[in-house]
Amino acid sequence: MTGHKGAILDLHWSRDSLNLFSASADTTLASWDLETGQRIRRHEGHTEIVNCMTASPRGEEILISGSDDGCVGIWDPRVKRAVDFIETDFPITSVAVADAGNEIYTGGIDCDILAYDFRKKAVAYRMPGHTDTVTSLSISPDSQSLLSYSHDGMARTWDIRPFAPVDRSQKTFGGAPVGIERNLVKASWDTKGEKVGVGSGDGSVCVWEARTAKLIYKLPGHKGTVNDVRFAPGQEPISKCYRAVLEASVLMTCSRQRFIRSNSNFGRIGELALLIPRKDGNLRSRGLRGFRGGS
Repeated sequence: MTGHKGAILDLHWSRDSLNLFSASADTTLASWDLETGQRIRRHEGHTEIVNCMTASPRGEEILISGSDDGCVGIWDPRVKRAVDFIETDFPITSVAVADAGNEIYTGGIDCDILAYDFRKKAVAYRMPGHTDTVTSLSISPDSQSLLSYSHDGMARTWDIRPFAPVDRSQKTFGGAPVGIERNLVKASWDTKGEKVGVGSGDGSVCVWEARTAKLIYKLPGHKGTVNDVRFAPGQEPISKCYRAVLEASVLMTCSRQRFIRSNSNFGRIGELALLIPRKDGNLRSRGLRGFRGGS
C-alpha cells in the first residue's frame, strides 16, 4: 500500500478490521482498504508531522491524532477534513482515548500528561511526573489505568478512574533506556492487564508485572532501538507452539535494523521477533526475517 510521502509513524485497525488507518510525517492521515490495498481517503488538516493516532473503542468511530503543530485532531474517517482540533501549547507525541469516549489523553514535549474533556475540549486534569517527552500512552484492558513511556527512560501507570486522588500516579517501571536515537518508543499492556511491555534504546524488550512493577523479562536480541512491543490478542496462537508451551503471552517486537522499501525511501523496519515465554521462566525467540512492508 503506497501513497504517503513521508515516514509512517503510527497505524491502527478499524473496528471491523476491514480498514487500516495511518499517520505520517507528510502531515496527513490516511484510510486504507485492506482487501484491495487501495487508499480510501487522505485526511488533511495538520500543518506539521503527525506523530501518533488512535481510534475510539466504542460508539461512533472517531480518529484522534497528535502532531508537531501542537494540535489534537478529531476525525470522522468518512470525511477528508477534521471534525475539530484542540489547540495546545506544545507538539503532541502520544494520544489515547478513554473507553467511554469521554476523555482524550495527550503527551508531548512538556512532559505532563493532559486529560481533556471530549465534550468541552478543555483540560480536565494533569498528570505530572515524567521529566522528558512522553512518547506513548495506552489504556489498560479494564479502562482504569493509563500506561505511559517517556524519554526519561521510565514507564508509568496512572489512575484514570473518576474521582481518583489528585496524585494519580500508580507504579513506575525502570530499566528501558531511550537511547541516543530518541525514537517515539511505544509501550503496551497484555490482554489481561497483568503485564506491561516496552522497547528500549539498548536493543532489548522489558516486561514487568503491572501490579508490582517487578521486572519479569529483560530480552536482548535486536541490534537497534526497539520501537514497539505488542502482546498477542486473545487466546489464539500466533504460532502453533503457543498453546503447547503455556497459556500466557506472546510478544511481537520490531526494531530499526534494516531498510525496507517505502514510497518515500525514508521508512525503516527491522526484523520482527516472536518471543514466547516458557514454563521454566525462559523465552524462546523466533526471528521473522525477510519481512517487507511499505507506506
